[in-house]
Amino acid sequence: MNIKRVSLKVSPEASLRVSAARQSTFIDMMEKEALVVLGSKRRPEVIQPAIAPGPTTLFGPRGACLTDEEGPFVVCDTGHHRLLGWSQLPEQDLTPADWFLGQKDFYSEGRNGHADIGPSTLNVPTGICAAGSGIAVGDAWNHRVLIWHKVPRRSNEPADVVLGQKDFTHGESNRGTNQANAGSMHWPYGVHYENGKLYVADTGNRRVLVWNKMPHENGQPADLVLGQTSFNSRDENAGFDPSAMSMRWPHGITFCKNNLCVSDAGNNRVLIWIGEPAENGQPADFILGQSDPQNVDFNRSLYWPRSNSLNMPYGITAKNDWLIIADTANSRLLAWNISDFDTIGDALALFGQKDFHEKGDNRWQAPVEDSICWPYGVQALKSLAVVADSGNNRVSVWKLKI
Repeated sequence: MNIKRVSLKVSPEASLRVSAARQSTFIDMMEKEALVVLGSKRRPEVIQPAIAPGPTTLFGPRGACLTDEEGPFVVCDTGHHRLLGWSQLPEQDLTPADWFLGQKDFYSEGRNGHADIGPSTLNVPTGICAAGSGIAVGDAWNHRVLIWHKVPRRSNEPADVVLGQKDFTHGESNRGTNQANAGSMHWPYGVHYENGKLYVADTGNRRVLVWNKMPHENGQPADLVLGQTSFNSRDENAGFDPSAMSMRWPHGITFCKNNLCVSDAGNNRVLIWIGEPAENGQPADFILGQSDPQNVDFNRSLYWPRSNSLNMPYGITAKNDWLIIADTANSRLLAWNISDFDTIGDALALFGQKDFHEKGDNRWQAPVEDSICWPYGVQALKSLAVVADSGNNRVSVWKLKI
């Protein structure tokens, strides 16, 4: 095994804040005002009180899914270890949820509801997606993915299928072993359903698993693996130097015009395959955020970001010819046009910062409506965008301009 130790060499020198980067023009990604904000106020208090669970509160939400333009709407309330659901997309800020999953009531919290693991308990739910007529949820710290064939409409409705474990009562990483296989998981954070296939970012195993058809059996093994050359490997960057094949911390998954896109947060980049990969360990065709497959430093080894650099990108989504990336540690959203899917292409659209050269959480100020702090999840659905603004303990829905 040949593992290269990567040394980060990041310079914060003021001279690197070049005027060209600060004056680069960009497209405003969103309309001026959010359509609705849930979990916290548009202008929350500078010092917030402890966030007690309730039907209107969120604590570090890392994922949200609008199953249709009018709803239902489901949020991973990650810090409270639950899902909150609205039968319709709310029209008013701080609208109470209609139902919950993972706790005994709206006012309780705790991993697995301080109970035994079961088909409706949760431990750090993160990724969520519409899957046919239902939803799939990455129940990360139970090392499993839960699937509901129909979107839940009542509190604590049990899941229909579990992946990563043999049944609903187990929650050990890689099923209690140090060996990965086609049916095990370790911290599955991201999920995506496309063209009848289910994709899971099995983050702790540094890979993406693919099921060629929607699974209907508990513990069903995956059909394809990306990021590793076999189902039994789980080394960081497949045990070698970073490459177009390997992954360090895969998280978000989407398709942009039939091209598979995976946010490899640990390598500060996004991997893109032309079409759907068909072989285990198939290398990506394009990389965004780095100059080549071997470089993996955040912001391309510079303290200040650019229009072509990334710092721990977690969430990812697409609308038409646009790939939208939650550049999480830079507290911004970037959008690339499909025509620029190569290592030298620049993002053209921006949200959350005043220019491509800024990176502060809430722009280094008190949070306001159009500022974000560590956005973990983003979803585009037709003309709408959903942002899981984790650091501000809220989820917002916007009208897209791109």
